[in-house]
This record gives sequence, C-alpha cells and structure tokens, in this order.
Amino acid sequence: MTMNYLQHINSPDDLKKLSIDQLETVCAELREFIIEQLSHNPGHFGSSLGTVELTVALHYLYQTPYDRLVWDVGHQAYGHKILTGRRDRFSTNRKLGGLSGFTNPKESEYDTFIAGHASTSISAALGMAVAANLRGERNRHIVAIIGDGSMTGGLAYEGINNACSQPNNLLIILNDNDMSIDNNVGGMQDYLVKLTTSAKYNKVRNNIYQGFKKRNLISENEKNLVLRFNNSVKSLITKEQNLFEGFNIRYFGPVDGHDLPGLIRILRNIKDMQGPKLLHIKTVKGKGFKPAEKSATIWHSPGLFNKDTGERIIKDNTNQPQLYQDVFGHTLVEMAEKNENIVGVTPAMPTGCSMTFMAERFPSRAFDVGIAEAHAVTFSAGMAKEGLIPFCNIYSSFMQRAYDQVIHDVALQKLKVVFCLDRAGLVGPDGPTHHGVFDLAYLRPIPNLVISAPYNEHELRNLMHTAVYGNDGPFVIRYPRGQGEMTDWQNEPQILPIGKGRKLRKGKDIALLSLGAIGNKAAKAIDEAEKLGISVAHYDMVFLKPIDEEMLNKIAGKFKYIITVENGVLKGGLGSAVLEFLSENNYTETYVHRVGIPDEFVTHGSISELQQITGIDAAGILEQIIHLYNDMTRNSMLSQNMINPVIQIHNR
Repeated sequence: MTMNYLQHINSPDDLKKLSIDQLETVCAELREFIIEQLSHNPGHFGSSLGTVELTVALHYLYQTPYDRLVWDVGHQAYGHKILTGRRDRFSTNRKLGGLSGFTNPKESEYDTFIAGHASTSISAALGMAVAANLRGERNRHIVAIIGDGSMTGGLAYEGINNACSQPNNLLIILNDNDMSIDNNVGGMQDYLVKLTTSAKYNKVRNNIYQGFKKRNLISENEKNLVLRFNNSVKSLITKEQNLFEGFNIRYFGPVDGHDLPGLIRILRNIKDMQGPKLLHIKTVKGKGFKPAEKSATIWHSPGLFNKDTGERIIKDNTNQPQLYQDVFGHTLVEMAEKNENIVGVTPAMPTGCSMTFMAERFPSRAFDVGIAEAHAVTFSAGMAKEGLIPFCNIYSSFMQRAYDQVIHDVALQKLKVVFCLDRAGLVGPDGPTHHGVFDLAYLRPIPNLVISAPYNEHELRNLMHTAVYGNDGPFVIRYPRGQGEMTDWQNEPQILPIGKGRKLRKGKDIALLSLGAIGNKAAKAIDEAEKLGISVAHYDMVFLKPIDEEMLNKIAGKFKYIITVENGVLKGGLGSAVLEFLSENNYTETYVHRVGIPDEFVTHGSISELQQITGIDAAGILEQIIHLYNDMTRNSMLSQNMINPVIQIHNR
C-alpha cells in the first residue's frame, strides 16, 4: 500500500499544510488504509468509509482538539482516530490493550466524549457549546456528527429542541447514508445551499436583522418566526420538506458528503455563523469498496474479508453449536407459527438478534423500530395491553436506555412482554459501552418481573415457551453472545416451573450455584476439581427472580461453603440474592464466595481474554474452588490441631 501523504500525518496540523488536491489524495489513502486494516482485523467497516471526506474537511478547517468534534456512536470515527496520531496503533483496534473501537477521552484528547450508544452527540455537544459560552470562549467551535440511524433515537430530538432555546453556536452535521430524509441533491437545491451558506448572503442577512433589532422592529421571538417563515418559503420553492422545519434552527442541505472541495467551502462559510445550525450531508455507506456500497447491512461489521476480491471469510460452523441468537430466532418463528398473537420487536438489531427469521416468515408481525429502545419497550407494552405477546429483543447494555419504561409501562401494569436480553454478560471487542453485565442487578428490584437465564439452548427454548404458556406477566430471558453448547438444539420445549432451579451434579464439600450459560464454565472447573479430590455439587438456578428458596434451604442445610458464579456484576446479582436469603433466614454459619464481574468497567478484548481477566473462565472458577476448599480444610484441621496440606494450581 502506497501512502504518499497519510504516513506523514501525525496530527490535524499536518493536514493544514496541504492543498485541496493533496487532501483529496489523503482521502483516497485513508480509505485504502481502513480497507486494508479491517480486512484482517474486523471492526465497523461501512460507516467509517462513508465519512472519510467529512473527517478530513473537519480536521482541516477546525482547530482540534480545542474545537470539539463530538462523534455519535463512534462507528464512523475510524478516520478520525487515524488522523489524530493513532495510525501506527490502529492495528490494535478493539484488541486487548489496544485502541477502543469507539471514541474515548482517556485514549486521546481529540476524543471529546465517550460514544458507544447512539443519539448522544447532540445533547453532549450542546452542553459543551453552552459551557463555552458561559466561560467566554466565543472562538471555540462545537460540532456534533450524527448518523441518520442515530436520528431515530428520541434523545437526538430532545437535544435539537433544547439547542433552539439555549444561546449557542452549535453545528450539527447529519450524515445521511441510508434514510431518505430529503430527496437527492438537485439543481434548485444546489443553488439554495450555495446561496444560504454564502458568507456575503449571511452578512447581509445579519446586518438587516441587527438594523431591525436596533429600531425595535423585531424581537428574539419574532426572529424565530422569521426563521420558520424562511424554512417554509424554501420548502415551497423546492417542493420539499425536511424534519427540521419545525425547529428554530438554520438548516442547510442536503449536500454531497463526498465532494471534499464543496464540503470545505460550505463548512468554512457557516463556521462562524451565530446560533445553532444543521448541515445535512448525503454519503454512501462503504464508499470506495463496491461490495460494501451494495450491501450496507452486511458490511456494517463484516468480519474478515479479502480486500482484493471482496469475499468475506466466513468460519465453517458445520457440526458446531448454533448461536444463541439463531436459536432464539428459529424458536420464535416456530412459536409464531402456532400462536398468531406472538409478535417480535427489536430496536434496529434484526440481523444481530436474528429477528430476521421472523421478519422473513411473518413480515407483518416483526417490527424494527429503529434505534429507540424506550419506544420499543412501551410499543411492546401497548401491544401486550391489547392481547398480543411481544418478544422484545434488546441487547442487554441497550436495555439500560429503557429502564423507566420497563418499570412504568410494563412491570407496573404486569403486562405480558417477553424481554429477550441478547449479548448478556461480557461481549468482547466492543468493550465497556456494550458489556451486558448490569441487567441482573438493575432488574432484580423491580416488582412483577420474572428473571431467568438459560444454561444451554434447550433451556433457552424451554424458557421462551414458559414465558408464553407458563406465566401471566413480564418475563426476562438473558443469554450471551455467540455459540451455545449443543449441536442438537431442537428439543421438544417444556414449560418450566417458575422460580425453580435444578441440581446438575452431586457433591459433598462445596455447593456451586450458577446462573445461565456461564454455568458451563463452572462445570468444567468442577470436573478439574474432582481430579484434585474436591467434591463440588452443582446447581443451575435458572431463575434469579423468584429465586428457588426451597432449593436454597436444602443447600444451606447441607453445605457450609457455597460459591456463586454469574456473568454479571457482583453487586446486586445472583451472589447478592443468595447472601440476602441466607441472612434473612439466619444461616449465620454459611460462608458464601461470589464469582462475577468486579466493581469496575471491563476493557475490550476477546470474550475468552476478558473472562480470564475477571476470573469467570473455567480456570478462574477452579482457582476459587481450590481457594475455598483450602480455607475449609484449614479451618477444619486447625480445630483438630492438625497441619493443613494446601492444594495449589499449576500451569493455569
């Protein structure tokens, strides 16, 4: 790969030394660099290819990092990372100890705000713009860059609405690469964009306004009326409307987001314009790589691929366990074929959660509501109120965005909504913004919820059936990302007794209680412990709420030493629930050791690496079993005045 310019760009200051023609070459090299890097180190591909020209134009014109660029989500910010001193480290992107796949201020001063969840950029940028005004930093520019997908989130509109009522000079750039908010660029549209972004036009416009204001002929409120009138006239002339006409905000566009000279000219013209403004640019997701341009969804995050042929390198999973996601998707279709009240809902993740199977089989009963988790929950509640049975599938970390709706709109009314929390637990390279480790803790206090986690694919299918045919209210099923445990996953589903666990293995020294698929790691640890002469009983709790108190009574009556294992935070989850039960029932002599995610945000890396770091892999659980067994035998022998032989782990 030849880099005549990119290899010499170590900060945005290096861009400012180049001509426009040279900058266009930089764009080509940057695009080629991203393609080459992501072909063998997977990441979010299409979005960053679509923002190459915009990224170069912004860093060329603005004095970053003093001027603030606030990227929404971060999928579109790979070019930004490469141009801000991280080119030589980009091969570590999303790897343990390497660069984050999203913007993160701890990583670089050019990353102004952490971004892993959508629709946050406008609100965050507005806060920065207001702060700049309050501090008298009138020359500090704040730019929010948001994609059209993120514009489906209500938070984006809350931010725009507030931007119109606060003194600020915020620039919002809407990167429209899919949703048809406006028609494509046309002749009249081009003319109006050139006119309204012209420095001369805006100077005359401002002089007229200031003159009217001095003579008390116009007030601030009347200024907003004039702005709305101008938008209406523009709509009349172009026979087009856009979503922003109702806001008191200057709107420019749409413009070609791949025309670098044009972008630089327009951005320069509106850069110092007073008041909030929105520039609407049209881009192509995956620009510069034909396969990605044709199939944006597949190439959003395509995995490994051949950069020369465009062929994706897909792992052969023949005779391998199915993904939990696919088991969910196929089972949902199977159930929907027998029950016409079953519907599916997902906030913009139909492929990731495998709701696509339902959409193909029953297109009128599968709903992708866009990046709008709160709406997805309340929408599901509305359908449940009328007798439908919604399976609302939301990634665990994204469910955090709909917490009030779960409480107020579903649980309070005890509506029959089945929440399938995909990507529960540690998720890998996407890191702390995406780890689904809090759901057990934040859902457990909510009345009327049943909370469950399947040990394997059979149990997932059982729980889906139980949610529909064995329960009258809201039901939560959390399961991890990736492959399950079984190649033969199509069991005959059973309706499980709510709040009942099951004993998987007998033992006499220690009782291990696990919840969900992480129990398979615990089972491997127990096998190894058995070889060391440690006898561990294993219980799959199945339900966190209601927890199986009858089984806990039996366990506490037999075992003095208990280990709990969960793929979630220690504070508030399974271990906490067990401790509460034992305390409330006066089991004062029982010792509980909890294994789970510590009280910290876990970094990014592969799932296996992160499970090892947090001690919830088989080796880590074995280590805790041995540690607890040594304590147990030491205490026993001390009481008999004997010397304790300590078991140790080797070659972990």
